[in-house]
Amino acid sequence: MRWWDIDPVLELEKELFPEDAWSRGMFWSELAHARGAEATRRYVVAVEGERIVGYAGLAASGDLADIQTIAAARDYWGTGLGGRLLAELLRAATAFECAEVMLECRIDNVRAQKLYERYGFEAIGFRRGYYQPGNVDALVMRLTTDSTSGSAAGSTSGQGTEIHG
Repeated sequence: MRWWDIDPVLELEKELFPEDAWSRGMFWSELAHARGAEATRRYVVAVEGERIVGYAGLAASGDLADIQTIAAARDYWGTGLGGRLLAELLRAATAFECAEVMLECRIDNVRAQKLYERYGFEAIGFRRGYYQPGNVDALVMRLTTDSTSGSAAGSTSGQGTEIHG
């Protein structure tokens, strides 16, 4: 993701998360930490033709990574795009040498929970009222790096929509 992607990402963000959409400033702040030798973030966009159809971001600190956001346009639900975005974040977690990847998922977003479970995430707790203003609980999930491969990334197909960092 680059600065010029923020406006189309914001449009998708507001469509998908109308109550708790990120602001332009939040995306700018995250991208400010995504470049250079001291980078601690990885943000990507999925592009089909000229349209951004998905995006995702990860923050790393020490040996812990946290998935900050992941989203696919509604007309791309069920196409595997979410899995490709997640796999890209897991590759970034491996590059950052993170042993664990954490995330929060809305308790009512069963579709996303199933995606994370397919990639090996396990539920470890809840955060009450995490998503505001709707006061919706978050399910906290964790993936521990596979000690035999040294990688948190799963295998995925590279076909279809392009993923750009």
